[in-house]
Amino acid sequence: MDFRVTAASEAALPLTTPLQARLRVKAERRTARVLVAPSVFVLFLWMVVPLGMTIWFSLLHYNLLEEGSSFVGLENFAYLLHDPSLATAILNTVLLVGGVLLATVVLGTLIAIVVNQPLYGRGVLRLLIIAPFFIMPTVSALIWKNLLMNPVTGLFAWIFQSVGLQPVDWFADVPLLAIGIIVAWQWVPFATLILLTSLQSLDQEQMEAAQLDGAGPVSLFVYIVAPHLARPVSVVVMIETIFLLSVFAEILVTTGGGPGEASTNLPYLIYKTALLDFDIGGASAGGLVAVVLANIVAFFLVRTAARNLDR
Repeated sequence: MDFRVTAASEAALPLTTPLQARLRVKAERRTARVLVAPSVFVLFLWMVVPLGMTIWFSLLHYNLLEEGSSFVGLENFAYLLHDPSLATAILNTVLLVGGVLLATVVLGTLIAIVVNQPLYGRGVLRLLIIAPFFIMPTVSALIWKNLLMNPVTGLFAWIFQSVGLQPVDWFADVPLLAIGIIVAWQWVPFATLILLTSLQSLDQEQMEAAQLDGAGPVSLFVYIVAPHLARPVSVVVMIETIFLLSVFAEILVTTGGGPGEASTNLPYLIYKTALLDFDIGGASAGGLVAVVLANIVAFFLVRTAARNLDR
């Protein structure tokens, strides 16, 4: 049987016109929208309903210790913006996020450079460095509070006493620094992992050529390694900032926002207003302020990261 396509049979085959192709594409897109619509609708409700309830509660005088509620308009926002606690919480949030970002990027870069060298037992060392990232924040905070930073029985107190120094009461004297150390310890492995992956993709021929030309370790880092790490550093800063803006468990377990408000950040201020002061209206207003500030920060971070990734 001859299966060759002759000129007559080829002419008899149905041809797809541009109009038919456009109609088929439109039909496929319509089908895709119909199939995706239920999931999009559920996600939309998942976001909009809590946000709508928060906006409504922020316009009410709603205290759990009082019967009923009353509409007060923007009074909760006016009170919040004139409350010194908000400025203190924002300042503590900025200091905590900025300090942890600086520590994680610097330490992560140094550790990644060291671990990238041909060391004996490098695989085990990498595993030990990454391990803290998988510890729950509450467990990590309890370990640091009771075993390391305790001013009487902690490891740091024993080290200070061994060299003749007075132990530091971390959570009373420098509470924000103590929380920053705990959070940085958790996030340094993440930065190390991202930066180490980037270092492993660095062109070794370029490094060897620079060394043959007489470049020292500092010159290699400044002119080759640092520019190569610009993109992963942007990713690390963007991802960490989003999570660091919501640090809560470490503060709750260690200092409870104190002493006074020395370690109170925005999430803990909202928690304190809602569940300790029972002021749902004020807490909802604070939550909306936190959402707006977080979105502003995220907008600029995403734009900065996108510019670095496009280079």
